[in-house]
Amino acid sequence: MRFINDRFMITNEPGLELYQQVAKHQPIIDYHCHLDAKEIYENKTFDNITQLWLAGDHYKWRAMRANGVSEALITGDASDEEKFQAWAQTVESCFGNPLYHWTHLELNFYFACDKMLDSHNWREVMETCNRRLQEDEFKPQALISRSGVEVICTTDSPLDSLHYHRLLANDNTLTFRVLPTFRPDEMFDENPATWSAFIAKLAELTDKQISSLDDFEAAIARRIDFFHEVGCRISDHGPLDINYVPAEKAQVASLFANKLNGDTLSVNDHAILSSAMFILLAKQYKKRRWAMQIHFGAIRNNNSKMREALGINTGFDSINDQVNLASSLNRLLDAMAQQNALPKTILYNLNPIYNDIVATTVANFQSADEGVKSPIQFGSGWWFNDTRRGMESQLNSLADQGLLMNFVGMLTDSRSLVSYTRHDYFRRILCNLIGGWVERGEVPDNKDILTRMIKNICHDNAENYFKF
Repeated sequence: MRFINDRFMITNEPGLELYQQVAKHQPIIDYHCHLDAKEIYENKTFDNITQLWLAGDHYKWRAMRANGVSEALITGDASDEEKFQAWAQTVESCFGNPLYHWTHLELNFYFACDKMLDSHNWREVMETCNRRLQEDEFKPQALISRSGVEVICTTDSPLDSLHYHRLLANDNTLTFRVLPTFRPDEMFDENPATWSAFIAKLAELTDKQISSLDDFEAAIARRIDFFHEVGCRISDHGPLDINYVPAEKAQVASLFANKLNGDTLSVNDHAILSSAMFILLAKQYKKRRWAMQIHFGAIRNNNSKMREALGINTGFDSINDQVNLASSLNRLLDAMAQQNALPKTILYNLNPIYNDIVATTVANFQSADEGVKSPIQFGSGWWFNDTRRGMESQLNSLADQGLLMNFVGMLTDSRSLVSYTRHDYFRRILCNLIGGWVERGEVPDNKDILTRMIKNICHDNAENYFKF
């Protein structure tokens, strides 16, 4: 039997039936990823599988480093052939790591290749893939269409021109939409010089002098309107932690003025200003019926020597821990709710020990006000939790504390055009989990409810929630 088949990751008959008859055929709404709108628009042919597979993939880079591969064969000046060989040799050591599964799901789905990549057949696999990559169906737009994608939400700075999003929106030949996501992490930068450069560019783009907190809010509102016009309906935030500290508006305005003057704020003062900015943004999102995503808990670029050599986002990140998370998270959402500024919100914690904290916090702020079920969502297992264990833990916590039926489901969070098999991976795990409940008699074998549940989580909930 082929390694990748309908039973892959599914160990019970009810789960297999749900996968084969329902989950497998659902289209994809990828509401959070890091694909490049320019790359999608230009639609260029990839020269070889290394460029498609290994360029920018810090998941694979981390595994290669752990396998003793030299940096020259990872991010250095080695040939693409040498880099692919080094990755193939690493794959042999990936049993137990989801990279082994992702690698072969991608080979199977996109390249119709059932071989198990290893140190002996790497050249044959590479040559097969390279030949296929010259076909039109392996250009970026075709890869997205073949994946069954309806909507892609990229991740974009508030200062972005969104030029390529506009070009894509005007292309009537596409079978999918590419929409921007408002990602204002620069607003929260602690470095006064970096922050001042952001403020100066924001003032230039909005043709508005920024000399106060009110000026800043007006300028940010203009950029949010600009994103809205280009189809954006979702924001994203990537704080290290959630540290809510309330303050009166006069104190916040004073701290903003100090930072505008180039002062370095204390840890507590920075938390006060960041808390106020979160609420300021949430108010703007709610006005426009956007969804707000918060991905928290990543401590990034920990290897300073390698950051100096390679830059950021090169595979040296870790899960963070935090004191008083439950209190801060509840108080932040409560402050938003008190000011009628709590939009549809998706919370993603990178540290899985906080799953039940997040799941119970989410349940505190549900309402019918947004016209959708479960407007406050506990987001899918993220980054280091993009594993069977991580996904099952998140799904179980959500089911324990809330309504799994209303979950908006999976996202790729990827820079790769062939990572859409991660949705298939998630769907198999989901069906196996629910199928196990049926097999053990924990839920009834009600085909109507089970079918609706799988369709909801795989596609329909995201369609109804985001209203793209």
